[in-house]
Amino acid sequence: MLRRKLTVVILLSALLIPSFAYGQNVYTAPPEVIAKIKDEGMNRSQVMQTLSYLTDVIGARLTGSPALLNANNWTKDTLAKWGLQNAHTEAWGPFGRGWTLKSFNAEVTAPYNIPLIAYPKAWSPSKSAANADVVYLDVKTDADFDKYKGQLKDKIVLISDVRETKADFDGMGRRFTDEELAKMEAATPPTPGGQGQGQRPQGQAPQNFQQLQQVAAKRFQFLLDEGAAVVVDSSRTGSGGTVFVQGATVVQPPQVQGAPPTRLSPQQKEADGKILPQITVATEHYNRIIRMLQQGTKLKMSVNIQSEYNDKDPMAYNTVAEIPGSDPKLKEELVMLGGHMDSWHAGTGATDNAAGVSVAMEAVRIIQALGLKPRRTIRIALWSGEEQGLLGSRAYVKQHLGEMKGAGNQFGPRDPNAPKPELVKGAEYDKFSSYFNLDNGTGKVRGVYLQGNEAVRPIFKAWLAPFNDMGAKTLTISNTGGTDHLSYDGIGLPGFQFIQDTIEYDTRTHHSNQDVYDRLQADDMKQASTIMAAFVYQAAMMDEKMPRKPMP
Repeated sequence: MLRRKLTVVILLSALLIPSFAYGQNVYTAPPEVIAKIKDEGMNRSQVMQTLSYLTDVIGARLTGSPALLNANNWTKDTLAKWGLQNAHTEAWGPFGRGWTLKSFNAEVTAPYNIPLIAYPKAWSPSKSAANADVVYLDVKTDADFDKYKGQLKDKIVLISDVRETKADFDGMGRRFTDEELAKMEAATPPTPGGQGQGQRPQGQAPQNFQQLQQVAAKRFQFLLDEGAAVVVDSSRTGSGGTVFVQGATVVQPPQVQGAPPTRLSPQQKEADGKILPQITVATEHYNRIIRMLQQGTKLKMSVNIQSEYNDKDPMAYNTVAEIPGSDPKLKEELVMLGGHMDSWHAGTGATDNAAGVSVAMEAVRIIQALGLKPRRTIRIALWSGEEQGLLGSRAYVKQHLGEMKGAGNQFGPRDPNAPKPELVKGAEYDKFSSYFNLDNGTGKVRGVYLQGNEAVRPIFKAWLAPFNDMGAKTLTISNTGGTDHLSYDGIGLPGFQFIQDTIEYDTRTHHSNQDVYDRLQADDMKQASTIMAAFVYQAAMMDEKMPRKPMP
């Protein structure tokens, strides 16, 4: 998922809470139905088999890659095999080119051999640099560049500072404490119009922050102009060989004054010649190299990156399938659920987000296996392009449900002086009830972010009640950001993300080489699937659609 941010701000008067929240007749499924969902989900689960195929067999699923297309087709066929109807893939885009790593190795070769834990950045071009000299580019001001002019051609260049690591006395894995959950429950309503992206922290930035930003922007252009062979940085966090690595940096074209800003992404063919070969090294190995250089040691390295751009099809795809509604009056209405299939490349995208995909798939499998007949149509959507900016879900919502014209960045706070955006409804906007998303890793469900929609509190409280003994009972009015429910929330539709225990998400797995099957928690995945099945089924059985919060 994209970096998660939680916004908790001003308290709204209780008078503003829709009376619907207090006067409605809340639908709950009969206890025997919930008992069957629990039994199927906890005792005959297939969620871990699904997870193993997505991660172990298909592997990393970078947007645009053949592996992601393989995942699209396998999930489509699997959902059809389970009896879902209209299973298909939907194109969106153009996204651009994909990228596949064919082979890679990196090592220090002199004064002696040091194998390195390292990974290329996605969309890095191929490069074979054997026994190249190593240089540490230590620039903090514009003047610092001068001493490196003419010194970097065909060199392997290190650009990160040493990052201090400390012993982990508390352990990486954790669950929410009762105190933390209580604090979430007591949160005040978010600012109207903020769909989940956090505000900038208050306080002064470092005095030289702007200068450092300007230097960083110049650094890759300088490296390109000087003819560096390979650019090396340190994992931004992590320890013990965990490497957090994402996409390659592109040297951006000069901005023309008065013209709309332009920005190249690495998946664009126009970025050719503007991307240097780039790798990220585990912090402990990177720090050692820097210290050796600072001791006056002359180092050589060999780096071999063999990669392939996948540019035959510039489109990307979402997988979609349905359990048709059974009520003649309500079957045209929609309840949706999903997660994103795309991942980064160093791991196998297990916690981010084969977990959410497999839980959503297991939820519809449970409903289908029990022969339940939802009144509304239940539609599962498995997204691509989430890691590049919620692209797949945003494209789907625009095509099927609508868009906010003139909204600019619809996922963050708006300029109060900007013209009011206009909602343009799509064909299914008024038929839509709700969307449920899972994308916070492998942890068990602890409740739901209400996303500022107080009217759904009594509904979700009733639906969580049978699962309180499984640890799921927290409802927070707060927004949460960074994933696909925002595509719905951004146009005023009820889109929700489940609260999950963080486990090792930020400390070990999120966008790292350790995002693999073995970091998944099977019991948590079963619990999450069961709760999602119950929520989706009950939303499809309500007399009315899910209440919507007022548009900002």
